[in-house]
Amino acid sequence: MTFFGVIIAVNVTLAWQAISTFRGLEVENGYVASQTFDVEMAAQKALGWHLVPQYDPATNRLTLAFSKAGQPVTLAELTVLVGRPTEAVDDVTPVFVQADGVYGTDLPLAQGKWMMAVTAHAADGTLFRQRIDLRVVR
Repeated sequence: MTFFGVIIAVNVTLAWQAISTFRGLEVENGYVASQTFDVEMAAQKALGWHLVPQYDPATNRLTLAFSKAGQPVTLAELTVLVGRPTEAVDDVTPVFVQADGVYGTDLPLAQGKWMMAVTAHAADGTLFRQRIDLRVVR
């Protein structure tokens, strides 16, 4: 009987931790977010931008190359949230510096799965957003 009590206690503890640390929500109100989604997506597609991220674990260098028709794109604003997909403890918002059409930052990342939420603005204010999964192997 004690064995089953331990199993139940462990299950309850793990379930409570899962629910309390990750709510599973990307936005607070999905209906409100959906009202502008189509317009924002069309504007982003009209930009014609292509984003290529690269992370070099040997140098801890994260680079983002934005291009349009093979030519580098200059951004009006760039914000990148880098963190683990399941918890906010390791979330960072590094400062990127542009050099030769590539935006880069030094960012030590531990081995494993990471995600990047990239938000950029064109010179005319058009919003570009992309979520990227990144796997760091050392």
